[in-house]
Amino acid sequence: MGYALGVTEPKPKTAALLLVGDELLSGKIEEANMVVLARTFRGIGVGLRRVVTIPDDVETIAREVSALASSHDVLVTSGGVGPTHDDVTVDGVAKAFGVPVDLDPHLVALLREHYGERCTENHLLMARVPRGAALETTVDVRWPTIRYANTWLFPGVPEIFRLKLPVLVEKLGRGQAWLSRAVYTQMDEGALMPLLAPVVASFPDVAVGSYPKWADPTYKTKLTFDGQDHARVEAAKAAFVALLPAGEPQRVD
Repeated sequence: MGYALGVTEPKPKTAALLLVGDELLSGKIEEANMVVLARTFRGIGVGLRRVVTIPDDVETIAREVSALASSHDVLVTSGGVGPTHDDVTVDGVAKAFGVPVDLDPHLVALLREHYGERCTENHLLMARVPRGAALETTVDVRWPTIRYANTWLFPGVPEIFRLKLPVLVEKLGRGQAWLSRAVYTQMDEGALMPLLAPVVASFPDVAVGSYPKWADPTYKTKLTFDGQDHARVEAAKAAFVALLPAGEPQRVD
Protein backbone atom coordinates (compact mmCIF):
# COMPACT_ATOMS: atom_id res chain seq x y z
CA MET A 1 0.00 0.00 0.00
CA GLY A 2 2.38 2.73 1.19
CA TYR A 3 1.88 6.48 1.21
CA ALA A 4 4.26 9.18 0.05
CA LEU A 5 3.75 12.84 0.85
CA GLY A 6 2.80 14.96 -2.12
CA VAL A 7 0.17 17.43 -3.21
CA THR A 8 -1.48 14.93 -5.54
CA GLU A 9 -1.46 12.00 -3.11
CA PRO A 10 -4.71 10.82 -1.51
CA LYS A 11 -5.21 11.36 2.19
CA PRO A 12 -3.81 8.45 4.22
CA LYS A 13 -6.41 6.18 5.82
CA THR A 14 -4.48 3.45 7.61
CA ALA A 15 -1.55 3.57 10.01
CA ALA A 16 0.66 1.30 12.07
CA LEU A 17 2.79 1.98 15.13
CA LEU A 18 6.09 0.20 15.79
CA LEU A 19 7.18 0.46 19.43
CA VAL A 20 10.90 -0.20 19.80
CA GLY A 21 12.55 -0.90 23.13
CA ASP A 22 13.74 -3.71 25.36
CA GLU A 23 12.46 -1.62 28.27
CA LEU A 24 8.88 -1.99 27.03
CA LEU A 25 9.08 -5.76 26.67
CA SER A 26 10.69 -6.13 30.10
CA GLY A 27 8.10 -3.93 31.77
CA LYS A 28 10.69 -1.44 33.03
CA ILE A 29 8.90 1.39 31.25
CA GLU A 30 5.13 1.76 30.87
CA GLU A 31 4.22 2.50 27.25
CA ALA A 32 2.31 5.77 26.86
CA ASN A 33 2.49 6.74 23.19
CA MET A 34 -0.02 4.40 21.56
CA VAL A 35 -3.13 5.95 23.08
CA VAL A 36 -2.20 9.53 22.23
CA LEU A 37 -1.24 8.56 18.67
CA ALA A 38 -4.47 6.61 18.14
CA ARG A 39 -6.54 9.58 19.29
CA THR A 40 -4.53 11.97 17.12
CA PHE A 41 -5.00 9.78 14.06
CA ARG A 42 -8.75 9.45 14.64
CA GLY A 43 -8.99 13.22 14.79
CA ILE A 44 -7.65 13.49 11.23
CA GLY A 45 -9.48 10.49 9.80
CA VAL A 46 -6.69 7.91 9.97
CA GLY A 47 -7.30 4.51 11.54
CA LEU A 48 -4.52 2.97 13.63
CA ARG A 49 -4.75 -0.64 12.46
CA ARG A 50 -1.74 -2.36 13.98
CA VAL A 51 0.65 -1.88 16.92
CA VAL A 52 3.78 -4.01 17.26
CA THR A 53 6.31 -3.98 20.11
CA ILE A 54 9.82 -5.25 19.41
CA PRO A 55 13.29 -5.23 21.03
CA ASP A 56 16.23 -3.00 20.14
CA ASP A 57 17.49 -5.21 17.32
CA VAL A 58 18.36 -3.98 13.83
CA GLU A 59 17.22 -7.10 11.99
CA THR A 60 13.89 -7.20 13.82
CA ILE A 61 13.29 -3.50 13.24
CA ALA A 62 14.09 -3.85 9.53
CA ARG A 63 11.76 -6.81 9.13
CA GLU A 64 8.83 -5.14 10.88
CA VAL A 65 9.33 -1.78 9.16
CA SER A 66 9.35 -3.48 5.77
CA ALA A 67 6.12 -5.34 6.53
CA LEU A 68 4.24 -2.48 8.17
CA ALA A 69 5.31 0.30 5.79
CA SER A 70 4.24 -1.74 2.78
CA SER A 71 0.83 -2.63 4.21
CA HIS A 72 -0.22 0.73 5.70
CA ASP A 73 -0.41 4.29 4.43
CA VAL A 74 1.61 5.62 7.37
CA LEU A 75 4.06 4.00 9.79
CA VAL A 76 5.25 5.67 12.98
CA THR A 77 8.15 4.23 14.94
CA SER A 78 8.56 5.12 18.61
CA GLY A 79 11.89 4.85 20.39
CA GLY A 80 15.49 4.06 19.57
CA VAL A 81 16.57 7.40 18.08
CA GLY A 82 18.91 8.65 20.82
CA PRO A 83 22.72 8.57 21.19
CA THR A 84 23.18 5.35 23.17
CA HIS A 85 24.28 1.87 22.13
CA ASP A 86 20.73 0.52 22.02
CA ASP A 87 19.35 3.31 19.81
CA VAL A 88 19.28 1.42 16.52
CA THR A 89 15.96 2.39 14.95
CA VAL A 90 17.62 4.54 12.27
CA ASP A 91 19.78 1.57 11.28
CA GLY A 92 16.76 -0.72 11.12
CA VAL A 93 14.73 1.68 8.99
CA ALA A 94 17.67 2.21 6.63
CA LYS A 95 18.10 -1.54 6.28
CA ALA A 96 14.37 -1.97 5.58
CA PHE A 97 14.56 0.45 2.66
CA GLY A 98 17.96 -0.70 1.45
CA VAL A 99 19.84 2.56 1.99
CA PRO A 100 22.92 3.49 4.04
CA VAL A 101 22.98 5.76 7.09
CA ASP A 102 24.44 9.27 6.81
CA LEU A 103 25.13 12.15 9.17
CA ASP A 104 22.73 14.91 8.17
CA PRO A 105 24.59 18.25 8.09
CA HIS A 106 21.53 20.25 9.14
CA LEU A 107 21.00 18.06 12.20
CA VAL A 108 24.70 18.23 12.99
CA ALA A 109 24.53 22.04 12.95
CA LEU A 110 21.43 22.06 15.16
CA LEU A 111 23.03 19.72 17.68
CA ARG A 112 26.23 21.76 17.81
CA GLU A 113 24.19 24.91 18.34
CA HIS A 114 22.06 23.29 21.03
CA TYR A 115 24.85 21.68 23.05
CA GLY A 116 27.57 24.24 22.37
CA GLU A 117 30.91 23.32 23.90
CA ARG A 118 29.33 20.27 25.52
CA CYS A 119 28.62 18.69 22.12
CA THR A 120 30.46 15.40 21.64
CA GLU A 121 30.65 12.79 18.92
CA ASN A 122 28.06 10.82 20.88
CA HIS A 123 25.61 13.71 20.70
CA LEU A 124 26.10 13.79 16.93
CA LEU A 125 24.84 10.22 16.69
CA MET A 126 21.39 11.83 16.87
CA ALA A 127 22.13 13.36 13.45
CA ARG A 128 22.19 9.93 11.78
CA VAL A 129 19.44 9.43 9.19
CA PRO A 130 18.64 6.94 6.43
CA ARG A 131 20.10 8.37 3.22
CA GLY A 132 17.42 10.35 1.39
CA ALA A 133 15.30 10.96 4.49
CA ALA A 134 13.29 14.16 4.83
CA LEU A 135 13.43 16.40 7.89
CA GLU A 136 9.91 17.55 8.70
CA THR A 137 9.16 20.68 10.74
CA THR A 138 6.42 23.24 11.26
CA VAL A 139 6.49 26.89 12.28
CA ASP A 140 5.79 25.88 15.89
CA VAL A 141 7.85 22.66 15.99
CA ARG A 142 11.26 23.60 14.69
CA TRP A 143 13.28 20.55 15.73
CA PRO A 144 13.11 18.18 12.75
CA THR A 145 11.33 14.85 12.70
CA ILE A 146 12.94 12.24 10.45
CA ARG A 147 10.72 10.76 7.73
CA TYR A 148 11.69 8.20 5.13
CA ALA A 149 8.92 7.65 2.55
CA ASN A 150 5.82 6.89 4.65
CA THR A 151 7.78 6.03 7.80
CA TRP A 152 8.11 8.61 10.58
CA LEU A 153 10.77 8.18 13.27
CA PHE A 154 9.55 9.48 16.63
CA PRO A 155 11.39 9.47 19.96
CA GLY A 156 10.05 7.16 22.63
CA VAL A 157 10.03 9.72 25.44
CA PRO A 158 6.30 10.50 25.82
CA GLU A 159 6.72 14.24 26.37
CA ILE A 160 8.79 14.65 23.20
CA PHE A 161 6.58 12.21 21.26
CA ARG A 162 3.55 14.40 21.98
CA LEU A 163 5.39 17.60 21.04
CA LYS A 164 6.08 16.21 17.56
CA LEU A 165 2.51 15.12 16.79
CA PRO A 166 1.50 18.50 15.29
CA VAL A 167 4.15 17.97 12.61
CA LEU A 168 2.54 14.67 11.64
CA VAL A 169 -0.92 16.24 11.59
CA GLU A 170 0.13 19.20 9.45
CA LYS A 171 2.06 17.14 6.91
CA LEU A 172 -0.55 14.38 6.52
CA GLY A 173 -3.50 16.76 6.35
CA ARG A 174 -6.92 16.40 7.91
CA GLY A 175 -9.45 13.92 6.62
CA GLN A 176 -12.91 13.15 8.01
CA ALA A 177 -12.49 12.76 11.76
CA TRP A 178 -14.03 9.81 13.57
CA LEU A 179 -17.05 10.51 15.76
CA SER A 180 -17.62 8.50 18.93
CA ARG A 181 -20.84 8.35 20.92
CA ALA A 182 -21.43 6.42 24.14
CA VAL A 183 -24.47 4.99 25.93
CA TYR A 184 -24.27 3.88 29.58
CA THR A 185 -26.70 1.32 31.00
CA GLN A 186 -27.30 -0.74 34.13
CA MET A 187 -27.87 -3.83 31.97
CA ASP A 188 -25.24 -6.54 31.65
CA GLU A 189 -23.81 -7.64 28.31
CA GLY A 190 -25.89 -10.81 28.16
CA ALA A 191 -29.13 -8.84 28.42
CA LEU A 192 -27.93 -6.26 25.92
CA MET A 193 -26.94 -8.64 23.13
CA PRO A 194 -30.47 -9.19 21.73
CA LEU A 195 -30.86 -5.40 21.51
CA LEU A 196 -27.44 -4.79 19.99
CA ALA A 197 -27.64 -7.47 17.31
CA PRO A 198 -30.17 -5.73 15.02
CA VAL A 199 -28.34 -2.40 15.35
CA VAL A 200 -25.02 -3.99 14.40
CA ALA A 201 -26.69 -5.67 11.42
CA SER A 202 -28.37 -2.46 10.26
CA PHE A 203 -25.28 -0.28 10.61
CA PRO A 204 -22.28 -2.28 9.33
CA ASP A 205 -20.36 0.96 8.73
CA VAL A 206 -20.52 1.88 12.43
CA ALA A 207 -18.13 0.21 14.87
CA VAL A 208 -20.08 -0.86 17.95
CA GLY A 209 -18.23 -1.68 21.16
CA SER A 210 -19.41 -3.08 24.49
CA TYR A 211 -17.40 -2.53 27.68
CA PRO A 212 -18.55 -3.89 31.06
CA LYS A 213 -17.64 -2.06 34.26
CA TRP A 214 -17.27 -3.67 37.65
CA ALA A 215 -17.94 -2.01 41.01
CA ASP A 216 -19.32 1.20 39.53
CA PRO A 217 -22.75 2.18 40.86
CA THR A 218 -23.47 4.51 37.93
CA TYR A 219 -23.48 1.90 35.15
CA LYS A 220 -22.68 -1.72 34.28
CA THR A 221 -22.02 -1.52 30.54
CA LYS A 222 -20.80 1.22 28.23
CA LEU A 223 -21.76 0.92 24.55
CA THR A 224 -19.84 2.94 21.97
CA PHE A 225 -20.76 3.85 18.40
CA ASP A 226 -17.87 5.03 16.20
CA GLY A 227 -17.55 6.02 12.55
CA GLN A 228 -16.53 8.65 10.04
CA ASP A 229 -20.08 9.14 8.75
CA HIS A 230 -21.35 11.22 11.64
CA ALA A 231 -25.02 10.98 10.66
CA ARG A 232 -24.81 7.19 10.61
CA VAL A 233 -23.17 7.14 14.03
CA GLU A 234 -25.95 9.27 15.49
CA ALA A 235 -28.58 7.10 13.80
CA ALA A 236 -27.07 3.88 15.16
CA LYS A 237 -26.93 5.31 18.65
CA ALA A 238 -30.54 6.49 18.44
CA ALA A 239 -31.70 3.11 17.09
CA PHE A 240 -30.10 1.34 20.04
CA VAL A 241 -31.44 3.76 22.64
CA ALA A 242 -34.95 3.29 21.22
CA LEU A 243 -34.73 -0.44 21.98
CA LEU A 244 -33.78 -0.02 25.64
CA PRO A 245 -36.40 -0.71 28.33
CA ALA A 246 -37.93 1.94 30.57
CA GLY A 247 -35.42 3.54 32.92
CA GLU A 248 -32.56 3.19 30.46
CA PRO A 249 -30.13 4.51 29.42
CA GLN A 250 -28.41 5.99 32.46
CA ARG A 251 -26.43 8.46 30.37
CA VAL A 252 -25.70 9.29 26.73
CA ASP A 253 -22.54 11.07 25.57
